[in-house]
Amino acid sequence: MSFIQDFKAFALKGNVMDMAVGVIIGGAFGKIVSSLVDDVLMPLIGMATGNVDFSSLAFQIGEGEGAAVLKYGAFIQNVVDFLIIALCIFFMVKGIAALSRKKEEEEAAEAPAPEPSAEEKLLTEIRDLLKKQ
Repeated sequence: MSFIQDFKAFALKGNVMDMAVGVIIGGAFGKIVSSLVDDVLMPLIGMATGNVDFSSLAFQIGEGEGAAVLKYGAFIQNVVDFLIIALCIFFMVKGIAALSRKKEEEEAAEAPAPEPSAEEKLLTEIRDLLKKQ
């Protein structure tokens, strides 16, 4: 196979397409969560902590142009972003697992009981004959 045929076979597999859709939706979801944190949660948290603007919290080490600025407020916002995204993913994975478990239980309930093997049938007949004696 040529490189183009190999790539086409790879790109058109269901898993690759599912992953691409997941990445795109994940990026959009990340923006929504960032907006929720930046525009809704952090102002409320700031208000509760005495009108502190977390995005402007920083610590400067040194003086002048060579000073290092540690923006720990932005870090706190990113940690809150991560925790919300992780919590949403946790609930999503937990929900999917519950749905798949329910589906497996339904399939198991619908499946007919396996027929006993020839040995089991023979042993059952022997048992029944012994009970008659």
